[in-house]
Amino acid sequence: MTALRWGLLGTARINRRLIPAMRAAGRSAVAAVASRDRARAAAYASEWDIPLAFGSYEALLGSDAVDAVYIPLPNSLHVEWTLAALAAGKHVLCEKPLALTPADVERIAAAAAAADRVAAEGFMYRHEPLTRHVAALVAGGAVGELVHVDAGFTYTQSRAGDVRLDPALGGGSLWDVGCYAVSYARLLAGEPVSAFGWARPGPSGTDDSFAGLLRTSAGVTASVVSSFRAGNHAWLEATGSTGTLRLANPFKPGPSEVIEIRRDEAVERLAVPGSPRMFVAEIEDFVGAALDGRLPAVTLADSRGNAAALAALSESARRGAPVPVYP
Repeated sequence: MTALRWGLLGTARINRRLIPAMRAAGRSAVAAVASRDRARAAAYASEWDIPLAFGSYEALLGSDAVDAVYIPLPNSLHVEWTLAALAAGKHVLCEKPLALTPADVERIAAAAAAADRVAAEGFMYRHEPLTRHVAALVAGGAVGELVHVDAGFTYTQSRAGDVRLDPALGGGSLWDVGCYAVSYARLLAGEPVSAFGWARPGPSGTDDSFAGLLRTSAGVTASVVSSFRAGNHAWLEATGSTGTLRLANPFKPGPSEVIEIRRDEAVERLAVPGSPRMFVAEIEDFVGAALDGRLPAVTLADSRGNAAALAALSESARRGAPVPVYP
């Protein structure tokens, strides 16, 4: 196989970022799109110059012209269609969060192993040079022994009827953007063993703001924040025994970013080149996993850890008390 042929399971807005990335990546081609509305699929295929259009997700999964699918569906549908795609013999890149429980990630892992196919969660930021640089600095002792991580992602969600506001579809700010903060905190601090969460419910019943605390077995703590009420803002701060690393744009880095490290009164600023086009590195990583047989950068074990932490935070908010994070 010289190129991985992609099928898009749906016509979600995020496809506008993924289609150019799939075309810019090496050994990658966009082959098909599906919608539950055949006319919509055909119009979308014409707009984006996609060769094949299907009037159902099942029809796309049955096509020999598709090797891998990208799933941008609402959160509650991720597991169902990831399992269906694996059963049809397709590789799967599913938009975050891959699943809403760690048990469902285990189901996906078992299905992927049985089908001998790759399944991966689409955390784009994890593939950026900036993220690798930050992780290496913290692991290398740039701030001394890590004590605390503070991460957050907020934006104003004002679109009426948006799936992110529907509790039946796995909506809420924690699962939509809080998952980024939890993922970055785990990347730097390791797996948490305890979680405490507070949720502010919105009109639909989903959390429109969430704040949580995580603690690892080594005693490293992390605070994570998400919101649909606050303005556009993202941040990451890692504090250690000798200094603090700060990052102003952790999840959607631009062509160049600056890492700031404060040690007492001294401030070091490190310029780090970014990616000229986001999502390309994510697609290239997945293509390499599918065609070359190596592990993707975001493994299913990593995805299981993130689902476990997020589920624990959500459960803690419901109980109003700390809960354990089960590995």
